[in-house]
Amino acid sequence: MPGENQTIVSEFLLLGLPIELEQQNLFYSLFLVMYLTTVLGNLIIIILIRLDSHLHTPMYLFLSNLSFSDLCFSSVTIPKLLQNMQSQVPSIPYEGCLTQMYFFLFFGDLESFLLVAMAYDRYVAICFPLHYTTIMSPQLCLALLALSWVLTTFHAMLHTLLMARLSFCADNVIPHFFCDMSALLKLACSDTQVNELVIFVMGGLILVIPFLLISMSYVRIISSILKVPSAKGIRKAFSTCGSHLTVVSLFYGTIIGLYLCPSTNNSTIKDTVMAMMYTVVTPMLNPFIYSLRNRDMKGALGRVFCKRKTLSFS
Repeated sequence: MPGENQTIVSEFLLLGLPIELEQQNLFYSLFLVMYLTTVLGNLIIIILIRLDSHLHTPMYLFLSNLSFSDLCFSSVTIPKLLQNMQSQVPSIPYEGCLTQMYFFLFFGDLESFLLVAMAYDRYVAICFPLHYTTIMSPQLCLALLALSWVLTTFHAMLHTLLMARLSFCADNVIPHFFCDMSALLKLACSDTQVNELVIFVMGGLILVIPFLLISMSYVRIISSILKVPSAKGIRKAFSTCGSHLTVVSLFYGTIIGLYLCPSTNNSTIKDTVMAMMYTVVTPMLNPFIYSLRNRDMKGALGRVFCKRKTLSFS
């Protein structure tokens, strides 16, 4: 397009959710409660792990990082969604859109890598229980965390810089409630082939490889249990891995449903609903999954409350 006919976009309009006007306040209240529940639930897990010395183990080090990631992941999109639901003009500046896209990718990728680290931790705990402390040393745990943060920073920055080089013309309406990368590419009036190639290649590395590593860990765990089948061993494995496996299923299930299942005629609505699942519902459910199905977390909660009662009476 010639330079003189090109309009520089300074902001985007977010269409938000396909909700009827009379139901706007109801859904606003619902999303607000869900967001506050997400923040409170994940903060409680982070604080519990920090306060209770019994939880100063590799598994809970990864879990505290996962809770922080979930909290931030929801905070990237939901506050802006709530603001736009009460606004006559649901807009977001160009720079704000790229910033939102960067942090959305960052914390989404971080969760994927943390789930891999947690799967490896469970694999070592069940398959090599006698060597667990030696293998899962503090140095290895910190290295896994550092690698996760560095890789996610690189991946999110790569996509953001590639998006920043594109030109956006007159059409600035995003049919979504946040600055989704695929929606932005559809609005670009310059060549997006490089972006699409990087999305295809990096998407495989960031999502498919972690999913395969997690699957391999659980295959090894199941084969290890089947070698010495016993009711006690199965119960122990389920209590150890049940919460993590549920979270993995929620996280990857929604992503597979969104990106790998065939699109329907209502693909925009499907994309929006599935995006709500992994940006709002999954981060909200994770604290309940880990607290309700985990004896260590329930024990830590009891010890912290007992300690506070003892201090208040002393």
